[in-house]
Order: sequence, then C-alpha cells, then structure tokens
Amino acid sequence: MSGSLSLAEQTLGLLRRLSLGAGLLMIALIAGISLGETPLPARTVFAALANHLWQAGWPVDAIDQGIIWSYRVPRTLVAASCGAALALSGVVLQSLVRNSLADPYLLGVSAGASAGAVAVTILGLGAGAIGISGGAFLGAALAFTLVALLARAAGGGPAQMVLAGIAGSQLFNALTSFFIAKSANAEQARGIMFWLMGNLSGVRWPDVTLAVPVAVAGLIACLWHIRALDAFTFGTGTAASLGVAVRRVQLTLIAAVTLMTACMVSLVGAIGFVGLVIPHAARFLAGPRHARLLPASALIGAVFMIAADVASRLLIPGQVVPIGVVTALVGAPGFALILIRGRGQR
Repeated sequence: MSGSLSLAEQTLGLLRRLSLGAGLLMIALIAGISLGETPLPARTVFAALANHLWQAGWPVDAIDQGIIWSYRVPRTLVAASCGAALALSGVVLQSLVRNSLADPYLLGVSAGASAGAVAVTILGLGAGAIGISGGAFLGAALAFTLVALLARAAGGGPAQMVLAGIAGSQLFNALTSFFIAKSANAEQARGIMFWLMGNLSGVRWPDVTLAVPVAVAGLIACLWHIRALDAFTFGTGTAASLGVAVRRVQLTLIAAVTLMTACMVSLVGAIGFVGLVIPHAARFLAGPRHARLLPASALIGAVFMIAADVASRLLIPGQVVPIGVVTALVGAPGFALILIRGRGQR
C-alpha cells in the first residue's frame, strides 16, 4: 500500500512539475510576443493568435495582427528553441567530457558552425547542393572532430579538452574572419558580423519549422540516453561496466549536439554562455540526475533566451542590440560565479 502511495505521490509530483514548467514557458512566450519596440496588450496577442489558429474573427488592428503573427511569434518560438537546444548541448557535453566548463561555444562547435555557414554564404561552397544549415552542420562536425583529436593527442583529459576547444574556437573564428575579409563586400561584411553576434530580426515562419523540430528531437534523443548520461558522469569505464555501449552512445549524443548547435547557429548566429551557464543553474535547482536536469535545462534555456531577446529590443530605444551581447552581459558574471563557487568547493 505504501509503495503504491509512493508511486502516486511521485506521479503527482511529476504532473505538478510539468504543469509548472508548461505554465512558466507559456508566460515567457506571451511576454516575448507582447513586449518589444511596440508593446502590445496580452489580450491583443490572444485575439490575434485565436484569429489565425481558429478563425475567431475578433477585432484586431491589421498592423498589430501582422506584427504578432508574422514577426513576433516566429521570433519568440525560435528564441525558445535556440535556448533549449544550446542548454541541452551544454549538459550533454559537460557529461561526456566530464568538465563543468564544456559547452558548444567553448569546445569550438559554435565557431565551426559559424565558419561553415559563412563559407556557404560568401564563398558558395557546395555549389548550392547544401544550404546554410548544412554548411553549419559540416563545420560544427569538423570543428568537434579536430578538437577531440587534439585533446586525445594532448592526453585526453577534461582540461586538455577545454584547452583544445579554445584552440579550435580561435582557429575557426580566424577562418570566418578570413572568409569575410577575402570575399565579402562592405554590406555583406556588416550584415554577417551583426549576425555572428546573434540576431533574431530576420527570423520568420520557415525558420520555426526547422528550429522547433530540431530542438524537440534533440530533447528526445537526450532523454532517451538518461541512464547513459548519468553513467558518463563517472567516466567511460564506469559507463561500460554498467552495460552502456560507450562508442555508439557517444557518437549519437555528439551528433545530436552538433545538429542542434549547427541549426541554431545557422538561424541566429553564434551565441555564447547559454550552454555553459544554464546547465549549472538547472543543476542547482533540479540536482545532478539527468532525468530532471535535461528538462530543467531546456526550460530555463528557453525562458532565458526569450528574456534576452526581449531585452535586446528594449535596452536601446529604436535599436536592436545583438542578442549575443545580452547573453554575454548575463553569462560572463554567471561564469565568474561558477569559477568562484568551484574554488570554494575544492
């Protein structure tokens, strides 16, 4: 009887957490759609959404209707997907390399994706056979492969992985700058540099159809490997002793991280600190077990990116600040706190 009661309590607790998470995400989405250069009341947002989704026929100004549906809704959905994907990528990389400082930006994955996207855009690599997302994926995969090989040659430890990632980031950032300097005109260079700092201004509905499925698929892939991720926290030897197919799982998770990072970079540019700081915040709130850590990281990452996007539109009246600047302004102090907290725990 006590066992069934315990199971019922666990189920109720899970439902409460899911309801709380869904409610928090919904509030963030509505805030992201309502707030901006032209503030719109929540009732106008709901009316516009009802008109498009269910043909409700509620009276909404045509300009407001267009701003909400064609501009702010896709922008907010892509921001949420980007935050969730980058946060999940950080959790997975920190578990795989057993280093709390690992994230797509620090390990060179974001830099490789940026270089691949710029190469396709400016140099026309692939002769039109691959798009920006495909170029970003190839660049991210190449960057992570080079970083992993360099780290293995240097000893293969967590510290070597981070140092190799820093070297890889510098290399691919240099390649990106070289591509821009060699082949881009002044207008292209300005647009690409703004995009590389993180920019959601050009996001539209076709981008939503790419970002949301990739983020959801990445979350499912990570949740499918919860047990393996818990085991990797204690090392590959422990994971193998627990029956985890180490090489196959590593390749699957790295492919998921590369796909998520490449997709988001191709849409909004390279955004730092989300994959580094958000997993630590989620770990503090939800604990180290990946059954809770992964959903918490995805939720906090999504809410954080929506808030950062709103801030990027409101910080300077009449001007949009690159969202990467906003995440860095918040992430850099958060990174400092992580370092200080880690020093206090040693």
